[in-house]
Amino acid sequence: MLADKAYSSRAIRAHLSGRKIKAVIAIKDDQHNARLNKGARGGRPLAFDKIHYRDRNTVERAVNKLRAHRAVGTRYDKRDYMYRGTITVATISIWLRDPVIHPLRDTP
Repeated sequence: MLADKAYSSRAIRAHLSGRKIKAVIAIKDDQHNARLNKGARGGRPLAFDKIHYRDRNTVERAVNKLRAHRAVGTRYDKRDYMYRGTITVATISIWLRDPVIHPLRDTP
């Protein structure tokens, strides 16, 4: 699971590890400093994969593009299938507006 520093609490991390979900969450500065102040009692540093954390930005930008569409951001649709259709139309609109510059190739 990719998340930003707002989700870096001990309770959230314990919940994720209890469900055997690998978390890639940045550590808040105050939590980092508190761990260092405890010394050996502070435990080992939490694992953090910077390369995977960069992917969070891509997902966040995609969600923000979707929410820029008023019907998606405010969720006017009451039924689930209508809302999924609205998201599909918004996704197609974004895809047509921002085409991929480099087409995918079969060979490297």
